[in-house]
Amino acid sequence: MSHSESLTLPAAPPSPAFNPARLLPALLTALILLLCVTPFLLVIAIAFGQKIEGAGWEWAFTFANFQRFFVGAGWPEDVTYLYLQRLWYSLYYAVIASLLAVLTAFPFTLCLTRLSRRAQSRWLVFILASLSLSEVFVVMGWDVLFSNRSGLPMVFRETGLTDWLKANGLFDLLREWGLASPRNVKFKTSAFATVMCMAYLVWPYAVILLYPALSRLDQSQIEAARTMGATPRQVLTTVILPAVRLPLTGAVLLLFVFLLGTYVAVTVFAEPAKQTTAISVYESVRGSTLNAPFGAAQAVILLVTAATFLGLGQLLMLRGRP
Repeated sequence: MSHSESLTLPAAPPSPAFNPARLLPALLTALILLLCVTPFLLVIAIAFGQKIEGAGWEWAFTFANFQRFFVGAGWPEDVTYLYLQRLWYSLYYAVIASLLAVLTAFPFTLCLTRLSRRAQSRWLVFILASLSLSEVFVVMGWDVLFSNRSGLPMVFRETGLTDWLKANGLFDLLREWGLASPRNVKFKTSAFATVMCMAYLVWPYAVILLYPALSRLDQSQIEAARTMGATPRQVLTTVILPAVRLPLTGAVLLLFVFLLGTYVAVTVFAEPAKQTTAISVYESVRGSTLNAPFGAAQAVILLVTAATFLGLGQLLMLRGRP
């Protein structure tokens, strides 16, 4: 046997079998890009387009839509801040409604965590079930509640509360706030009704967001503070609130961003002069003007505003973290 014959070549490693599961991450990434990123990029691109009178719009690269939002279409001869005012009301409603929802959900959730496990489960199931109600259904219920003929104004009138308010000088104060007509109290249309309905829409989300943090509170620290003579208010301010400060801030920010795009509640309860950017976007895209580039520009500005507030909130949370 020759020397070359005594040497045997190693067997080639078998080729790995094709595994379709390896393509799953790539397919999911492509699906996310198609369904999420692509529409977002299209909205940004359309925002720089221009409207053709009587013929829709065309692709372009102009800042006229953003200029119209901030200073009006007639700038520099004429300046108007109509759309900035609508952005202000978007922030106004969202801030107050998100704070109101969290402030009312916090004590409820704190009491909820002190119940038995069975009672907690029942309450959580009930709250989760309430999320199945659409915004249209909820707003319809509040519309009936604030109706002048079948809601709270009728109750005020029939029970004599309206006459009592007039006799004590409180009725004129309600008229100054826009909550009363010359004859009776009214809640439609008003900022009060708008904020109340918006806060109700996100209240279940506030409870769900706060429940994990409050359920993990160290009860031994609370008992120790009580043993040392701390009042319930001192326990709340020195033990409970510092422990859940970050979840509280995060809940407010999340609900705030969610409420920036509220449409039905604002349409039904807000005054025509106090509409929001979300209403203006719909009017531009689907209304009588059919100005998709201007609607897209407003949507981009609303998105940038939400991202700015989220960034500032995240910065404050990082600075306040021990």
